Amino acid sequence: MSEFRLAYSKAGAIVSAVLVMFGLGLDYSLYPALFAEFATARVVTTTLTLLVFWMLRDLPLGQKYVQPLTLLWLALPQIMISWMIWRADGVDSIYFVGLHLALYATGIILPIGFLEGVGFGLLTYLLYFLACYLHPQGLENISRFTGVSMFILFSASVSAFCTYFNERGRLNVFSLQYQVAEKNAALEKTNKVLAETNAALAEVKGQLIQREKMAALGTLSAGLLHEVNNPVNYSLMAINMALMEPAAAQNANLKESLTDAREGMQRIQSIVSDLKTFAYQKPGVDGQRVFLLEKAIQSALRLTSFELKGVKVDMALPQDTHVLGDEPAIIGVLINLFSNAALALNSAAREQPQISLRGEHRDGRLWLAVRDNGTGIAPENVGRVLEPFFTTRDVGAGLGLGLSVSYGIIQRHGGLLAVTSEFGAWTEFSLDLAEPQS
Repeated sequence: MSEFRLAYSKAGAIVSAVLVMFGLGLDYSLYPALFAEFATARVVTTTLTLLVFWMLRDLPLGQKYVQPLTLLWLALPQIMISWMIWRADGVDSIYFVGLHLALYATGIILPIGFLEGVGFGLLTYLLYFLACYLHPQGLENISRFTGVSMFILFSASVSAFCTYFNERGRLNVFSLQYQVAEKNAALEKTNKVLAETNAALAEVKGQLIQREKMAALGTLSAGLLHEVNNPVNYSLMAINMALMEPAAAQNANLKESLTDAREGMQRIQSIVSDLKTFAYQKPGVDGQRVFLLEKAIQSALRLTSFELKGVKVDMALPQDTHVLGDEPAIIGVLINLFSNAALALNSAAREQPQISLRGEHRDGRLWLAVRDNGTGIAPENVGRVLEPFFTTRDVGAGLGLGLSVSYGIIQRHGGLLAVTSEFGAWTEFSLDLAEPQS
């Protein structure tokens, strides 16, 4: 409301100043003998009105007292017109019409209150009365004075009532605008909450999908254990027995073939064992048990050996790599990191593709960094690679959940999965796990 009053007061002051100066033509046609005096009065009134406009526009004090200053510049033309009535014909002057115009304009357009409107009307009538009473002819034409007085009081009453209803109407409009703004703010807040909820649900859904995939892998691993492990054991026993035969000792090619076969079966046995570690866990027990991080790394490397074919893997780990946590889940995180590194190395097509693993003890936790010399991550994507469903792979090549789920796993272990990268040169993921209390 204050802003509305200020804006309309400034606009009204300008209009008033312009209309006051437009009256010069009327002065010249009706009172040519008094034209110079009237022109001076109009210039003074216009100057004072513009001074009030400047205060309203540029001074903090003027913006604080909008209503008194509005009444001031409204009174200036009334004072000028009343002076002209006194200086010219008194009761017989036609300039009383100007007083009516100001009253109607005030009631219909300007944002003043009911009491202010009543006061402005009474001030206008008082000025008119003084102009007529102090004129040399006084109130000789009492019938005309009475008629004009009634006309002015009628206009003042109409103006006051218009002011009252206009004020109420404006207050209702602003109240409705405020209510609409509040409801819009509430809707925006609700939409924000819904968006956050949807994002959380999407993340949970993504994690559930990933867990279903892990569960399917666990089921597959269980089948492999039962279906593959026994034949592998039989085959190893047979190969070992064959190697004990004199014919194998005498025939170098046969012995080499049997040795290669034994190594292949042992490789299959290791893969099955790694899948068993990755797939099975005892709820409430495996989540917080001591295991060797180095052993988990070896398992993850074996399970991703096909993807890492031709990649040199360097490890610099401390002597003691015992950590506390969920070994299968950590193996899953490492598999994800190695797979992403393999993809980056394949895209970079380096002559010497390499993955380096560095570990060190930091404040009761074991810190591990996995760095590859692949394509790196674009600067605009570094901050997003851990978001659910964010992926730079082709459609159908991944859901963009691996790193997000891995981040959640490390966070559940009280650590942080972080990423740094130099685009076109390298990418490094780091994580930390709690060490068992001695």
